Amino acid sequence: MVTRKTNGRAAKVRSFSATDEDTAMLEAVARYHGFSKSATLVGLVRREFWRLFPAGTGDIKPARGARVKA
Repeated sequence: MVTRKTNGRAAKVRSFSATDEDTAMLEAVARYHGFSKSATLVGLVRREFWRLFPAGTGDIKPARGARVKA
């Protein structure tokens, strides 16, 4: 299943494996922030990606106009 977002990027349904405790932690963090579990995971991954690769990678470039710290 592919869902088209308003910015033109398509979101695909994915799955992952996690322990019951990990899932409970994810649900607690998502509930605290008021996000879905999916949005919470994506937000955390994006934040960590840009922390590790502030200038992007070969395939992933910073958004136009983004401040890049090299």
